[in-house]
Amino acid sequence: MGRVAEMITSYHNHTLWSDGTTEVAAMLAAAVEARLTEVGISDHFVLTPGRQAVEWSMPVERVGEYVRAVRAAECPVAVRLGVEADYFPENEAQVREALAPYPWDYVIGSVHFVDGFAVDSAPEPWEALSPSERDDVFRGYWARVEGLARSGNYDFVGHLDLPKKFGFAPQVDLGDAIARALDAIAAAGMAIEINTAGALKPCREFYPSRGLLAECHRRGIPLLINADAHAPEHLAWEFDAARRLAWEVGYRSLVRYERRRPIPYPLAP
Repeated sequence: MGRVAEMITSYHNHTLWSDGTTEVAAMLAAAVEARLTEVGISDHFVLTPGRQAVEWSMPVERVGEYVRAVRAAECPVAVRLGVEADYFPENEAQVREALAPYPWDYVIGSVHFVDGFAVDSAPEPWEALSPSERDDVFRGYWARVEGLARSGNYDFVGHLDLPKKFGFAPQVDLGDAIARALDAIAAAGMAIEINTAGALKPCREFYPSRGLLAECHRRGIPLLINADAHAPEHLAWEFDAARRLAWEVGYRSLVRYERRRPIPYPLAP
């Protein structure tokens, strides 16, 4: 893997602080084994508008403890402090306030819910929807990605086209909604990720699709390659294939983060 790119980072990773399967220390040990240059821990923080508990998210009162645990971890690989924070249009200011006290290296912005509908929890809720209702979810999803980008709360977007996870696709043309979302990401100076975990899901492809990735490149949107790992063995899963895809659509650099500042580095062919 080292011959593909001198620097190898993996920033989108989960531990027992949210829905991962292992402790921070085990994930960091895997980073050493995978010969990563930098590894990030980015557990879920979901602050819903009604402050309802989400079982796969750390509660707000434990965020400080999480930050201290990650910062105290010892590892020969550089460790970056991250968090994956959900976007809801109803409480942008509250999320900003909750994140503000902490020295994040990066904040991943994700949309897992559209008007209470969990887009990636299971296929059965999707199956219960009519085609037009599914279209409404897709449309609402892209509107929220646009809002996420405009909020200023986040550094890069997680799993950009997540609603495809279970193999469903919109029956209407959402090109304008998607373009508005991508334009907002570009205008905000945000990045996106190739999230290799999508290839393990029923959709059987990375997030985002090749076509969406090409549209991001056309807009000059910076890129990371991440695994969305919930177990140590997935920490750098399919990174070679992701790098090839990035190169094929035109990317010649990737970005890493320190204290929420994007730093580009070369992508080798």
